[in-house]
Amino acid sequence: MSKKYEILIVDDVSENIKVAISILKNDAYNFSYALNGQQAIEILKTKRFDLLLLDVMMPGLDGFQLAKMIKKTPAIKDTPIIFLTAKVDIESIEKGFNIGAVDYVTKPFHPVELKSRVANHLELYRYRRELKRDNVKLANEIGVVKSRHYTDLELAQKEIIYMLSEIMESDSGETACHVKRVARISQKLGALEGNLSEHEVEVLHLAAPLHDIGKILVDNSILHKADKLTDEEFEHMKEHTAYAIKILKNSQREIIKAARIIAYEHHEHFDGNGYPRGLRGESIHIFSRIVAIADVLDALTHKRSYKEAWSFEKAAKYIIERKGTQFDPRLIEIFKMNLEVFKEIIEEEECSE
Repeated sequence: MSKKYEILIVDDVSENIKVAISILKNDAYNFSYALNGQQAIEILKTKRFDLLLLDVMMPGLDGFQLAKMIKKTPAIKDTPIIFLTAKVDIESIEKGFNIGAVDYVTKPFHPVELKSRVANHLELYRYRRELKRDNVKLANEIGVVKSRHYTDLELAQKEIIYMLSEIMESDSGETACHVKRVARISQKLGALEGNLSEHEVEVLHLAAPLHDIGKILVDNSILHKADKLTDEEFEHMKEHTAYAIKILKNSQREIIKAARIIAYEHHEHFDGNGYPRGLRGESIHIFSRIVAIADVLDALTHKRSYKEAWSFEKAAKYIIERKGTQFDPRLIEIFKMNLEVFKEIIEEEECSE
């Protein structure tokens, strides 16, 4: 099924919102709305959109002021804005484009014009995002060629890690795609964290796929159980963190040592209520705190034998609500400010289930 476009309409007159939705009604569009600028800000904190339709003349925070705030917010500054307004003077039109709007449509709406302009800008935004993604991918590929100087042994080590991860995930009833996405999410969050070096981020990227390596020693009847685990079964499942230590204990390689830490600690909670040791706060390794978020995000947004897939928005809300309890509050703030980045990783089609 093709991806739906998310559109936010902001207007203090509800009738105008109804008219716009009626004109634009399309199976490919999902609509959200706000009756003032402040409501729009609250919505934009937790949800990302492909297009924003803003009225200009609103009480309190007007459309121009709201657009300026959006353009100053890194996570959403590239979202296209179309002003829908009765202000037709040349100064207002010029001001709208100077702020960064992609279009300016005057009321009353002409249905054909509004539908065409919205469709065109949604398509342009999709192409821009695809081009940006392709450029990042190309830059990464060039970076691999130019700056990575892995020896044959190091390359072999990387391949072995992925092969072992795929075997482990297949045996646990999950997918090879899961470990790759967890690695990608961890790598991106590690880079955004700001305190890890480029080398440390790469170590995190390579070690993250082994976060659940201990599950290969957990009984298959528990791993593949479709119903909720009993207390006794859950206690047995929790042992996979200790099993990971047994599996990885003899290696002194940097990546394997990092994987050992992650596998042992990624179920610890920031408030000390996790397992296996009840570690609290920064006593949990930064790698483990990062992978904890990545693992939960991917697990929630993909189907498993015991659950259906959640939407990205529902999963993100779940994670953000556990800021300071299950997850590192500083990492959650970084996650919250970059939701679109992580949504793109979750929705990538290159690794099919």
